Amino acid sequence: MLQRFDLRASRPVRWAALAALAAGIALVAVPQAGAKTLRFAFQGTLNALDPYSLNETFTLGMLGNVYEGLTKRDKDLTIIPGLAESWETIDPLTWRFHLRKGVKFANGNDFTADDVIFSADRVRAEGSDLKTRIPADSVWTKIDDHTVEVKLTSPNPILFYEWDTWYIMDKEWAEAEGAVNPISARDTNPGAVAFKANGTGPFAIESHEPGVKTVFKPSSSWWGTVEHNLDEVVFTPIAADGTRVAALLAGDVDLIDPVPVQDIPRVNGNADTEALTGPELRVIHLGYNQIRDELPTSNVKGKNPFRDPNVRKAVYQGIDIEAIKERVMRGLATPVPLLIANELYAKSGEFQRWPYDPEGAKKLLADAGYPDGFTVGMDCPNDRYVNDEAICQAVVSMLARIGVTVNLNAQPKAQYFAKVLAPGGYDTDFFLLGWTPGSFDSWNVFVSLATCRDETGAGGPFNLGGYCNKEVDELAKQIVVETDTAKRDGMIQKAYEILHAETSHIPLHQQSLVWGKRKNLDIVQRPDNQVLFNWAKLN
Repeated sequence: MLQRFDLRASRPVRWAALAALAAGIALVAVPQAGAKTLRFAFQGTLNALDPYSLNETFTLGMLGNVYEGLTKRDKDLTIIPGLAESWETIDPLTWRFHLRKGVKFANGNDFTADDVIFSADRVRAEGSDLKTRIPADSVWTKIDDHTVEVKLTSPNPILFYEWDTWYIMDKEWAEAEGAVNPISARDTNPGAVAFKANGTGPFAIESHEPGVKTVFKPSSSWWGTVEHNLDEVVFTPIAADGTRVAALLAGDVDLIDPVPVQDIPRVNGNADTEALTGPELRVIHLGYNQIRDELPTSNVKGKNPFRDPNVRKAVYQGIDIEAIKERVMRGLATPVPLLIANELYAKSGEFQRWPYDPEGAKKLLADAGYPDGFTVGMDCPNDRYVNDEAICQAVVSMLARIGVTVNLNAQPKAQYFAKVLAPGGYDTDFFLLGWTPGSFDSWNVFVSLATCRDETGAGGPFNLGGYCNKEVDELAKQIVVETDTAKRDGMIQKAYEILHAETSHIPLHQQSLVWGKRKNLDIVQRPDNQVLFNWAKLN
């Protein structure tokens, strides 16, 4: 038996107008006297509520207040039991999960093994953005109402590492609502069921107006230990940095994410507010389209300059990462050499970034046949990561100095992800993306960002540029089944060496978390940047 885990759990505010800055933002009704309402504002929107639509931290974090996985992560990100109160390995290819009894979904339906089997099928179905959460060829069997067995075709030592964000859905509810199939984030007209939710978590969604307001209420039937003192949570997206900060300073919201780094002194200088900062595990990186024969947004015809590793390295070395850190991020960023946070990979220190060298970059371009550079389009979200558009603007300016003209297309994350994740894939030539490995393991980086994809887009789901190296693919296949730690670590190092040598992507930095909050709010800030309401108290 590999391991066994066991845990049995026990069981006057106002909204004010945001003056002229708040044009287009809906005001929230005044809560009842004495009610503790947490008012939260984020730079982006919460769109579809289908928990398999979008593998994106903010969306998964918000839905993590409503849904639960078979496992959870505690305040220190340690894996603990969730809807499965214990599990065991019968043999290297057989896992058995013992489900928590007495759990109910928000609508009153009982949680059983049928829901787990249904969710295992649904998360692997067409349209799901979380297909890598469980092995595609695993076989799930109901032993009884509260026991599920999983048969694998090869060992998987990290089988459950990402299950805290693989949320279990109610089979009976999904069938009644017509939600048997996942609703893709690429679907621009998903239908009404995309905006409904029914989970087993500590909160339920009372109302949801995408892009306007979402109201969460505590679930009276939750099985866990209630640590919050809230009567409701009202989430309002506020895209404009200045408006979001002004709302916090005026007392119209209790929590904002993020605080622009340049506004931290204002937030800390206000008597009633403070900035809550900490390291984040997300790595911001740039990627290039390497699969197309010709880039539609480029003036280079008949070939793709990004297929040449010298061109990719030239672009990398044309970017001054220290200038981005100091001028754009105001010091609140940690440059990284790999696509994984330093804290998550012990050998990160053995790798070095390619140095900033604009003259060397020009020579690499000339040697590759582009002495005068070239043009290319770039896609960038403007409401997803800390200073995302400003980072992209800085990259545009820096690359102009080496002769690469970048035409920036910055847009809200809903439009951005719909474009770069379009059916068939590769609808972007140069892009900015952030990535936190859900398992906190390097295998997730390889399989999500660097696994070869075919022309239909099948393969690494977030390998948006189509980078492909068969040796990396083979290493990824071996890493996920290798149980010998030393051998596994050696394969991980080899894969990173290949990605670095070929300049598969351009790792930029780990951004720092910067939340702004009212001083009467106590809340846990985890490095994965999930805002979990059960750990919030208003004093």
